[in-house]
Amino acid sequence: MRVSELAKKASVTAETVRHYTRLGLINAERDPNNGYQLYDKVGLQRLHFIRQASELGFSLKQIEEIFQQSDSGDSPCPLVRDLLQKKVPETKFKIAQLQAHLVKMEDALAVWEGMPNGAPDGHSICCLIEEWEGTK
Repeated sequence: MRVSELAKKASVTAETVRHYTRLGLINAERDPNNGYQLYDKVGLQRLHFIRQASELGFSLKQIEEIFQQSDSGDSPCPLVRDLLQKKVPETKFKIAQLQAHLVKMEDALAVWEGMPNGAPDGHSICCLIEEWEGTK
């Protein structure tokens, strides 16, 4: 399969295929007749794996580690399990941070509803932000 064919089958862009190839996550052979990169079913399988792992929150670096372990003949499942066990509390923490951030945003909007629009006067950029008490 050429880049565009692989991209279409995996529901990604051709640039995504090229990027993963540059990173070494998928491999291609060169067609000696025209220099095109040609991919096999393993490339498609790896693209599907990358998408699934990404949806679970794994980084491309972590996916590379998983591939390295698998390619060496070792089961990457213990690594995958360990990585995800660490990722769950990290994600919960990020969600808590985002929820706190959302509360600040909603508080600001509620305060700003009663404030007039101000014009920049050389001393002020936007009175809504400058007069907001949420960060003090």
